Amino acid sequence: MDHIVLLLVCVAPVVRCYSSGQVEESCGTMQPRHSGLSPQTVPAPFTITTDRSSYSPGQGVKVQLQALGSTPFSGFLLQAREVGGQSAVGSFTLTTNAAQLLTCSQNPNSAVSHTSASAKTSVEATWKSDAATEGKAIQFHASFVQNFRTFWVDVTTPALTFTKPSTSGSASSTTPATTTALQPTTTTTISSTGCGVTKVCFSQPANCDPAVRSDCYFMSAMMSSPTDRAIHFEMTGPSNGYIAFGFSDDQKMGNDDIYICGTGSNGQVWLQHAFSTGRTTPQTVPLGNVSDVKASVHNGVISCSFTSMNTISTQRTTGLNNTYYLMFAHGPTTNGQIQIHVDTFISTDKIDISSPRALGDAAMPSILKAHGTLMLIAWMTTGTLGMMVARYMKGMAKGQNLCGKDVWFLVHVAVMSVTVAATIIAFILVFSYARDWSDGAHPVLGCLVMILSFLQPIVALLRCGPQHRLRYVFNWSHFLNAVVIKVLAVAAIFTGLRMIDRTEDQWLVKVMGGFFGWEVLFYILLEIYSRKDKSTDRFESKMINTDALLMVVFLLGNLTFLVALLVGIGNS
Repeated sequence: MDHIVLLLVCVAPVVRCYSSGQVEESCGTMQPRHSGLSPQTVPAPFTITTDRSSYSPGQGVKVQLQALGSTPFSGFLLQAREVGGQSAVGSFTLTTNAAQLLTCSQNPNSAVSHTSASAKTSVEATWKSDAATEGKAIQFHASFVQNFRTFWVDVTTPALTFTKPSTSGSASSTTPATTTALQPTTTTTISSTGCGVTKVCFSQPANCDPAVRSDCYFMSAMMSSPTDRAIHFEMTGPSNGYIAFGFSDDQKMGNDDIYICGTGSNGQVWLQHAFSTGRTTPQTVPLGNVSDVKASVHNGVISCSFTSMNTISTQRTTGLNNTYYLMFAHGPTTNGQIQIHVDTFISTDKIDISSPRALGDAAMPSILKAHGTLMLIAWMTTGTLGMMVARYMKGMAKGQNLCGKDVWFLVHVAVMSVTVAATIIAFILVFSYARDWSDGAHPVLGCLVMILSFLQPIVALLRCGPQHRLRYVFNWSHFLNAVVIKVLAVAAIFTGLRMIDRTEDQWLVKVMGGFFGWEVLFYILLEIYSRKDKSTDRFESKMINTDALLMVVFLLGNLTFLVALLVGIGNS
C-alpha cells in the first residue's frame, strides 16, 4: 500500500503539469508528451484566425483559436514564428482566464496555453512583434488537444507580412481576418497537364488548357498522396473582379464550400474561404489551414493556387464526404466585395478528389430546356403566325365562316391561345425550378412578357363591337400591346440563349439573329404587298396567291431556324 501511495505522489505533479498547461517542454516540437501516441493526420476541426493579414511594430494582432463544429478542445499551445523558423517570437497578452502565458525560446510571454482541461470552443489573445521580427513574415502555430488520445500538431495560419508604419504614424491598412491579401507574382503557371492522371480538373470550355487559351475557366485539385489530406488547388479565368470554385452536394447554389480569388481597386489579389447558404452573398469563414498561396493577374486573367488542409464541408460539419459536384463562378467586385456572379459552371457528375479525372460543364436541367423550348415556339412561331394571320391573311378566306366567325379570326384565336398557354407553362416551369428571383435582364423581360400576354386575351374578350365608336381604341391598344410583347419576348430569348450558349462562337445567339432577321424581312414584304391597290377581283386574287406563297416560304424558313435552335437547346 505504501508503494501505491508513493507512486501516486510521484505521478500527480506530472498529471497536473499537462492539465494545467505548463507545457514549456513542447515549445520546440509543438507536440504533447502523450507517450506512444501520434498526432492526427486528418484536418483539424479547429482553426486559428487573425484580424489582419500584416503587422507593424507595436501593433496588436488579435489571434483566435476556434472550434469549427460542436467538438471542443481541452488543451492547446499557441506561438508565433518566423516563416520557416522554429523559435517563438514576439509576445502575447491575454483577455481571458482560460489561458496563460509561457516562456518559450527564452522569450517571456511568447506562447499561450490552457490553464485547465475544461472544454473550450474559443480562446483569444493579442500578439505584438519585437525588434527581432521586423521586416520578416510570421505565422501563428497551434496544437490542439481534444482528449488524451486525440490531438493535432502545428496547425498554422497564412503568413502575415511586415508593413512599415505610414508617415502619419499609424499603421497602413490591412485586410479582414477572413481574407489573405497577396502580392501578385510575375507568373502563376496553371495548365491542364496531369488532368485525369494526377489531378481532378474542371474547365469551361471542356478540356481547355489555361496555359494556351486566355478564355479558359479552369480549376484543379490534387492530393499529395492517398494518406496525406493536403489538397493543392488551382483556379484561373478571365474576370474583372473575382473567380471562385466550390463543392456542393447538389447542382444548386446553397450549402457550398467555396474558395474565392479576387482583385481590389489597388490591383492587390486576395483569397477568401466562404460558405453559401442560398442565393445570398456567401459568408466568409476563417481561411483555416491554408498555405503556399500564389496569385497573379495578367491581361484580365486571375490565377490563384494554394494548398489546403481544411476539411471539405458542405454543412459546416467536421465530417469528410468524398464526392461532390464542382461549381465555378466569376463576377465583378465593388470595394473588395464580391457581387452577383456573371456566370456559373457546374459539373455533370459528383467527383472524388482522390480519383483524378477531367470534367466538363453539366448539361442544362430538362425543366429549363422545356422552358426555353416553349418560349421559343410560342414567340417565334405560333405567336408570329397569329399576328401575321390577323394583319395580312384576312383576304385568303374572305366570306368563309365557321360557327359564325371568320376563318382567319378562328385561326388567330387558336394559335394565340396556344402561345399564351405555352408562355404560362414555361413561366411556371422555370419558377418551380429556381424557387427564387434571379438577377439580370432575362427574368425581368420574362415577367413582363408573362404579364402582358396574360392581359392580352382578357382585354380582347372585353372588347366593344365592330361598329362601336371607340372600337379603334381597342384595335390600336391590342396591336401595340402585341408589338411590345413581341419585342420583349425576342429580347428575353436573346438573353436566355446567351446564358446557356457555352460554344466559343455563340452560334445559338447567331442563329437567333438570323431567325429574327428572317421574320423582319417577311413582315416588310407582306406589309408592302398589303398596301398595293386591289381594285379588281383578278388583281386581288393574284395578290392573295402571292401572300399565300410568302407565308409558305416564311413558314419553311421559320421551321428550319426553329429546329436548329431546339437542337442547340437540347444539347446545352
